[in-house]
Amino acid sequence: MKFEKKAYIFSLAAPLMILLSIIGFISRKDSKKIFYFPIGLMGIFIISEKEFSRGIKRKKILNKIKSYKQTK
Repeated sequence: MKFEKKAYIFSLAAPLMILLSIIGFISRKDSKKIFYFPIGLMGIFIISEKEFSRGIKRKKILNKIKSYKQTK
């Protein structure tokens, strides 16, 4: 059960990073806006990396299933 709670916390980390970046970028003065830009980029990178890795894993699984069907 503890593992599931940690998984939920980590899955919320990237969207919270993006939200923090947007709020900080809107609410800060001009000279301090640049500090929130890397946080938003990291959140976007985390989400996109997960999507790409999921797609690659799904393609590998599909190819394995197709190879088993062809041998029979």
